[in-house]
Amino acid sequence: MSTTINKEEIQKFSRLAEEWWDVNGKFKPLHMFNPVRIEYITYNIKKYFKLKEGKTNFLEGLSILDIGCGGGLISEPMSRLGAKVTGIDASDKNIKVAKLHSDKNELKINYINTSPENFDQLEKFDVILNLEVVEHVDDLNLYIKSCHKLLKNNGLMFTATINRSFISYVKAIVGAEYILRWLPIGTHDWNKFLKPEELENLLNKENFSTFDIKGLNYNIFSRKWKKSNDLSVNYIISSFKN
Repeated sequence: MSTTINKEEIQKFSRLAEEWWDVNGKFKPLHMFNPVRIEYITYNIKKYFKLKEGKTNFLEGLSILDIGCGGGLISEPMSRLGAKVTGIDASDKNIKVAKLHSDKNELKINYINTSPENFDQLEKFDVILNLEVVEHVDDLNLYIKSCHKLLKNNGLMFTATINRSFISYVKAIVGAEYILRWLPIGTHDWNKFLKPEELENLLNKENFSTFDIKGLNYNIFSRKWKKSNDLSVNYIISSFKN
């Protein structure tokens, strides 16, 4: 049976599972990255679903599936904003950490140890989050096909990954892993990165249409991430299901 699960990738993140919520630990880059991801996602959800401004729980009434949720770094903010959140991950250790942390913070998030192709879910979702996942899975066609199956008609999906470019090799591999030591060496395989046009073609093939695309860039002087039109390293695509 076909699967999107890459066992080596799952084992790699399982070994780090207990560090998900340590802001100065192995996942420090994701904690730094999180504000700009949340800003981009919430802005486009508001725009796409024409949600009213001003409400602190403005995502109320929307169902969100966070695929490859890890320890819940995106699931929890979405839940706090009012969404009904389900987080799935192929690593049982990640799910246990996520459950423990959400219970501690009294958040009702449905965490399940599974992969999208094995997720037996009758109810479909308004929004799917695929954040820094596609570069770690096997069989991308099956992965995106499975996402399409789990999303409501006209639902919105966010897919964030890293471009396969010379500059991404310098920044995401040499810089982030070997020089700055932001990530453990071997976290990423440059050959599994996708160029934006390659990802768009895969999405189009499975009946997704691009709603928006932006680059996410790190400023070494302000030490903050920001949205930009530069797609050379990190980028995120908003697409809707046809």
